[in-house]
Amino acid sequence: MSEQPHPLLFATNNLNKALEVNHILGNSFKVLSLKDAGIEIDIAEPHATLEANAREKSMTIYMLKNIDCFSEDTGLEVEALGGAPGVKSARFAGEPSNTEANIKKLLGELQNQENRKAQFRTVISLVQKGVEKQFEGICKGHITLQPIGENGFGYDPVFIPEGSTKTFAEMNTAEKNEYSHRRKAVEKLVDYLKK
Repeated sequence: MSEQPHPLLFATNNLNKALEVNHILGNSFKVLSLKDAGIEIDIAEPHATLEANAREKSMTIYMLKNIDCFSEDTGLEVEALGGAPGVKSARFAGEPSNTEANIKKLLGELQNQENRKAQFRTVISLVQKGVEKQFEGICKGHITLQPIGENGFGYDPVFIPEGSTKTFAEMNTAEKNEYSHRRKAVEKLVDYLKK
């Protein structure tokens, strides 16, 4: 009889992120989204850093339900834009969050810019018994001139990771995970949990 994977509550309403993290974890852990756990809450991200927003989400769920959980915040940081959109990546073009509008604004701001270096940065906040620990994952790359590819979500169609000629949106999940900032952060989380 095979052992059941250890359940982990992921404080997110973003099903794309939950699927991606489940794929990275394979059989060692089973990730539950807030929806899976029957928790209906929209947690604000009011802070100026990824670290503080990740902490806000995990601590909110921990205080509410008194269960160990983790959350993450991810931003696209573009060198020529001084690290923007960064913490405002999901709402770069304003409220409500709109991927097409965000990409359009980003490409517009980089229109005559030769420096197209960028990085995705993920910060994971894990809360166990009220104590928080953070893990970071970075994927460096550059922004394309126009969107390419149909897969993924967010800025995936305009980001090519270092060492590849494809955008994240041209890759399947397994290919993306080879480069993924989220994978790097999740692997650090798993190493820590396994200890």
